[in-house]
Amino acid sequence: MTRIIAGEFRGRRLSLPADARVRPTADRVREAWLSIVAEWIPDGRVLDLFAGSGALGLEALSRGAREATFVDLNQASVDTIKENVAALGGADRAVVVRRDALRFLAPLKGCQYDLAFADPPYGFAATRKTVERFLVDPFARVLGIEHAATESLPAGDSRRYGDTAITFYYAL
Repeated sequence: MTRIIAGEFRGRRLSLPADARVRPTADRVREAWLSIVAEWIPDGRVLDLFAGSGALGLEALSRGAREATFVDLNQASVDTIKENVAALGGADRAVVVRRDALRFLAPLKGCQYDLAFADPPYGFAATRKTVERFLVDPFARVLGIEHAATESLPAGDSRRYGDTAITFYYAL
């Protein structure tokens, strides 16, 4: 279990997918991440890619985002996100999409979201491909992507939290 850290849903517990491949973002990392992007959250459109439990997008909704789109290919994750959205009463502000995140991004043109979170599985090409897609045609004003601290990505604003890093890219 993980909890919403701040805002309207503060302290509420979230279910996690019953899938060992899902790696939830640590609370302290999520708290730092949301603090860094706080100015883009109020009344914003949020995209949560490789969403897992939906914790990042739900945290943004809790802090005042207008709407959040959650994208994950794994059916267990999609079911868990829907369960978490329903438990928080956020169905009117959430869209849950079962789709490969890179395929979801392919048709997007221009900044359709204010803020995008991405937490792809470590050790796969999805991290670099998501960043490269953003750098060619930004789909959000800000992209924050979690990755292994040892993984090399194109230059961005990187923050390290132990073995984890978050790199931010801006389309401003």
